[in-house]
Amino acid sequence: MFTTPILTVLALAPYVLAHGHQVPISDDADWATRHMAEEHHIANLDPSAFFSLHDFNNDGVWTSEEIRRTYGLDDESAKDIDEGKKGDIVQIAQGIFDQNGDGVVTREEWMNGWVKEGKRLPDFGTGPGHHGDDEYEYEIHHFEKFHDENTREEDLTHPEDIAHFKKHDEMDAQADYQEQIDNTPINEQNIPQKFRRY
Repeated sequence: MFTTPILTVLALAPYVLAHGHQVPISDDADWATRHMAEEHHIANLDPSAFFSLHDFNNDGVWTSEEIRRTYGLDDESAKDIDEGKKGDIVQIAQGIFDQNGDGVVTREEWMNGWVKEGKRLPDFGTGPGHHGDDEYEYEIHHFEKFHDENTREEDLTHPEDIAHFKKHDEMDAQADYQEQIDNTPINEQNIPQKFRRY
């Protein structure tokens, strides 16, 4: 039942665990520092590296979509946050660093704001900014906290483990179904009713 996903997780466990379970940060750390520690396991925030890491398409600017993703507003954990609030978060964060008002934050604007002016990304109380895929988020927020490289399949009994591997089973079932449909010479489900003779 869990063979393929568990092997992937267990194979990655030493890499994940090499980062350490928790990066210590001070209680008064700003949001970006907290984000780097909790989401990327990096203790020291280098503003240039932070910009590059969150310039997801590597074009040298942060768009509103990249700011939204940095704050984790498209993650499942943010599903209960109102879209209006999400828009406000992006607009406020972008407005802090977008010096010329062109709707994007360049590396230069970011560095000027962070280094020269001491500006920071606000903490809107929406969490640490989950923006990895399901595997990454599961590994850093659950597996490395409760499991290790010695974890056996039968030890994965937490609700988070069960939900994670259930999702894998559903994805596998959907892929199997799609493969079966793709290999069917004539797929009756794809023929609109008005064209059927029976």
